[in-house]
Amino acid sequence: MAGTTLGILAGGRGTRLGGVDKAWLRREGVSQVERLVDRLSRGADEVLVSANRNLERYAAVGLATVSDHHPDLGPLGGLDALARACSGEWLLTAPVDLFNVNDCLLRRLVARGGHGAYAVDADGPQPLVALWHVETLRPALAAAIGSRDLAVHRLQQRLGMVPLRLEGVRFGNLNTREDLAQVGMKHPDD
Repeated sequence: MAGTTLGILAGGRGTRLGGVDKAWLRREGVSQVERLVDRLSRGADEVLVSANRNLERYAAVGLATVSDHHPDLGPLGGLDALARACSGEWLLTAPVDLFNVNDCLLRRLVARGGHGAYAVDADGPQPLVALWHVETLRPALAAAIGSRDLAVHRLQQRLGMVPLRLEGVRFGNLNTREDLAQVGMKHPDD
C-alpha cells in the first residue's frame, strides 16, 4: 500500500522484566526490533521506531527513532510520536514485544478497509496492532491527550476503526520471564 509507514512501538519501560529494553531481546541471534521490521516492513515506504532509550543502538542498525513528545502517556505517547513523524498517509503499528507475527498483516489490515483497522487474535483485541489513517489520527490524538483519555481502544472507536479477526492466530507478548521461557528466549540477566 503506497504511503504507508511502519511504526514499531518500543518506548515502554519493560518493568515486568526488571527494566529490560524488550527491543533488544534476542531470539536465534536476532533482536526483537530487527525481527519485526523484517517481518512487517514489506509494503511500507518508511520505518520508524518509537523509543525513549538506547537510541544509539537503533542508529547502529540503521533504524530511525522518534521519542515521546508527551512523557508518561504509555502507548498513546508512542503512537503520538509516530503520527507526528511519519510521512505516509497510513501508519501500521506493532508493539516490539510481539512474538508471533507474519508478513501478511499489512495486506490483511488494508483489505479490511474503512478508516483503519486493528487486529483481534486468539487473546482478543490487539489495539496496537493496527493500521491508522494518519490525517484523521493526528487531531484525534491531540484531543485524546488534551482530555487525558489515554485508552487506545476508545481512540479507535472515535475514529471508526474496524476489527480484523485473525482466526487461529495468537501474537503473544513478551512481558514476563515466563513468556520468554515459553518461546525459548532467555532474560539477559540469566
